[in-house]
Formats: sequence, structure tokens, C-alpha cells
Amino acid sequence: MAKQSVYLDSTIPSAYYDSRTPERQGQTIQFWNRRLPDFAAVISSVVVLEIRATPNDERRTRLENLVQDCEVLVFDEEADTLAQEYVARGIFPEKYVDDANHVAVAVTNGIGYFCSWNFTHIVNVNIRREVNLFNALKGYGPIEIVAPPEL
Repeated sequence: MAKQSVYLDSTIPSAYYDSRTPERQGQTIQFWNRRLPDFAAVISSVVVLEIRATPNDERRTRLENLVQDCEVLVFDEEADTLAQEYVARGIFPEKYVDDANHVAVAVTNGIGYFCSWNFTHIVNVNIRREVNLFNALKGYGPIEIVAPPEL
């Protein structure tokens, strides 16, 4: 049986090395080592660009190494269109279009789970509901938007 796919946004690898929040870091490391192997981990070209923008060379290298075995999904025209529609409908604020981009690339690729630590703009009941309602209207399947401890 094929593994279910899980999309990791940038907050996940970032939290793996963020000692400023020890509890979240510990949960992320535990998730990465114990739970993530049960899934096919994917990121996107959006995540790759965000990691490349990390100003600290050592941290950037550590992040790149952490995600090196993840499949990289391309943020294409279909994902861009869906992300813009999320913003136009007010699901994601225009200021946080990258959050919409992350979700859209996962949805257009049929990814089952979306994992993030971003509780403000992604992992909350209203966003889950709105994203999945709009996805259904557009003919896309549902996506489970979760934080690492939920998997």
C-alpha cells in the first residue's frame, strides 16, 4: 500500500532547528523522526525559495539538508490560479499570499495532509472549513490541515 502524502510548509523544517521554542522544537523533532516516516513527505518550490532566502548560511544549509529527501512539487499556473482565488474570496489575506500558495500547490497535487505550525493563517478551524468548501466548489478534493501533533 502506498504511503499517504503530507505537505510540509516552511514552518516545519524551521521549527526543527528553532531552539527559541523548545516545546515546539521537541514536538517537531519527534514528529520528524517517529511519525513522518509513515508518510511520503513533500514540499514545494515555494518552500525551497523560502529556505533559500534564509539569511544565515549555516541555518540555510541545515534546512536544505533536512528536506533533501522530500519530493518537491512545482508551483504551477493551476496552483497560482487557485491561490489567487483563495485570496480574492478572503480565505487568506493578500498580505499572506504565500500561505495561499502553499495550500494551493498541495491541493492541486492531491496531497492528503497539509502540516504547518502557522495557527494564525493556516491551521485553524475557519481556514480548514473555508479551504475545503471552496475546493469542493472548484472540483478539488479535501485536504486535512493539521499541526504535527495531530498526525
